[in-house]
Amino acid sequence: MGKDIKLNSSEWCDVVFEGKNKQYGAYKLRQSSSKRHIVAFLVILLFAGFVSALPGLISEIKKLAQNQQENIDETFELSNIPVEDIPEENKIMQETAPPPPPLKTTVQFVPPTIAKDEDVSDKDVMKSQDEIQESKIQISVASVQGTSDKGVDIAELREHKVIVEEKQAEEKPFVTVEQMPTFPGGEVEMQKFIRDNLRYPIVAQEAGIQGRVTLRFVVSKTGAIENVTVVRGIDPSCDKEAVRVVQSMPKWIPGKQNGLNVPVYFNLPIQFRLQN
Repeated sequence: MGKDIKLNSSEWCDVVFEGKNKQYGAYKLRQSSSKRHIVAFLVILLFAGFVSALPGLISEIKKLAQNQQENIDETFELSNIPVEDIPEENKIMQETAPPPPPLKTTVQFVPPTIAKDEDVSDKDVMKSQDEIQESKIQISVASVQGTSDKGVDIAELREHKVIVEEKQAEEKPFVTVEQMPTFPGGEVEMQKFIRDNLRYPIVAQEAGIQGRVTLRFVVSKTGAIENVTVVRGIDPSCDKEAVRVVQSMPKWIPGKQNGLNVPVYFNLPIQFRLQN
């Protein structure tokens, strides 16, 4: 024990644990304590250096981000792209409507009517023949204050103008309505009309064909029978005869919905029965 022993040396650890169980964990910890102290000191030193350098690092990052933003915000001039000339046939020409022709000065012909004096205004008074001859104004369908005597009569324009009628949307027939269409005189008259006009085909009679043909048709808002179709038939000759009879019916009393005439679908069975 005469020589000096450093406290952080392994010899000091042997002296302390002399005669003791060196397999105990404390012995190993004491042997490696100096290394752990050095590692801990280095870690603390590195952490302190990082913390001290962190403000400068953040400042550099902000400057870099600002420079990138300035580069993005810069305005660049686009290159001048030459525009090719459009071929003449591909150009859409805008057509201008010609100006209307000058109209003649005309006076409207007013047919004479009998009315009370207080009901006749000054503009409705018919001009006399003397006045018309003196003024040399042409009689036409309307009174026009024209710009020239050599212009076009307004009646000629009306004769040559094209009237485009708006195509009305097809009204879809109803299946059921408040007041269904009926045959003139009712069900009894309809059955009488069918009996009087139905002709049993000879071919069907000879073949012993009988049964019921069901037809479907539309009773229009005017009562006319339209679009007759066979829903259920028994024979082509009988089906054709049933369609013929229905198409020959007079106009029905049309169906009504909300007080107005409307087209309605109607199903009608027609019986073909052989006599015993």
